[in-house]
Amino acid sequence: MAEGLRAAAAKRLSGGGEGPGRPEENGRQSKRLKGGGGEEEEEQGKKSPKRKIVLLMAYSGKGYHGMQRNMGSSQFKTIEDDLVSALVQSGCIPENHGEDMKKMSFQRCARTDKGVSAAGQIVSLKVRLIDDILEKINNHLPSHIRILGLKRVTGGFNSKNKCDARTYSYMLPTFTFAHKDEDVQEEAYRLNEETLERVNKLLACYKGTHNFHNFTSQKGPKDPSAKRYIMEMYCGEPFVRENVEFAVIKVKGQSFMMHQIRKMIGLVIAIVKGYAAESIIERSWGEEKVDVPKAPGLGLVLERVHFEKYNRRFGNDGLHEPLEWTEEEEKIAVFKEQYIYPTIINTEREEKSMMNWLSTLSIHDFNSSAAEVQANNKNSKNSSDLEGSDGCGDDSD
Repeated sequence: MAEGLRAAAAKRLSGGGEGPGRPEENGRQSKRLKGGGGEEEEEQGKKSPKRKIVLLMAYSGKGYHGMQRNMGSSQFKTIEDDLVSALVQSGCIPENHGEDMKKMSFQRCARTDKGVSAAGQIVSLKVRLIDDILEKINNHLPSHIRILGLKRVTGGFNSKNKCDARTYSYMLPTFTFAHKDEDVQEEAYRLNEETLERVNKLLACYKGTHNFHNFTSQKGPKDPSAKRYIMEMYCGEPFVRENVEFAVIKVKGQSFMMHQIRKMIGLVIAIVKGYAAESIIERSWGEEKVDVPKAPGLGLVLERVHFEKYNRRFGNDGLHEPLEWTEEEEKIAVFKEQYIYPTIINTEREEKSMMNWLSTLSIHDFNSSAAEVQANNKNSKNSSDLEGSDGCGDDSD
């Protein structure tokens, strides 16, 4: 059965065709969901018992206002709008569960925000375990949202609360790291080894537990929840796509606050480019308010979520599988190559979000007083982009 499910999911991933009842990418979600599985699927669904499962999801976030569904509002389309519609139409859940998600004990592991993609999002919920479940769900999803895996879990499992850590990646053009006094041609620029070493030395400073109140808009310096534990952070070797050189930064942490990852990366960029001194990182962990720039949302991807404690307790109990996705790695890689990386690369080339953001670094005052920073923040609030949270903490939205 498991092999059949994986084969069906792989078939759907490679096919990428439009399934019946498929919503348009930029369409609006209707408030009331209609099942489209036919009488046979409906009859089978009624006979199937409901079981607690997790789904492994991958999606390109462009055109969506984040992962989390906004009940009662159809103005801003989210990933969960399309997912819930597919669950109803495939016969996995009854229609009223789509309208009240608590009835299926639905929980997402990470609240990725506007424009943010995911290669390894996990949601937990109760569904009817119908035949060919992955294929049927994917038949009702657009090709840029895929369910790549399914596992049974304990009845009380909650994907958010049981998650030990999250790994994010951030893909960016390497000309981002060129010194501000250097005349840069985007397609000609290549990152040298010395600069990459310096970038990684700075990123490594974030490892451990620090007070990240300056890296979010929600916390004060004395708020205990501003302390976050970062396990690793590094930049990989550069590679060329569409004649432009890119690199990917990986960061693994227990949880992240709104904007935290983008600000961590933004500050390192400001230092490498020569706008700020290296000492600003240490200073940002103190009580003083520091002006920390926020890198663009494009390029941020939820790579993986970790359930190490759950796996140790239940992964080998004979009833449940460990929440590891080794067999799905190839499908994840294929999805990233087909949908996530091209979206980031093409959007960067067309909209030049990174180049435009780099031009704003000169207006930041990295030595400004707290009063000046607060005044600047107040003035810029109205124009703040809504690509917002890094989307995985209990306080990330």
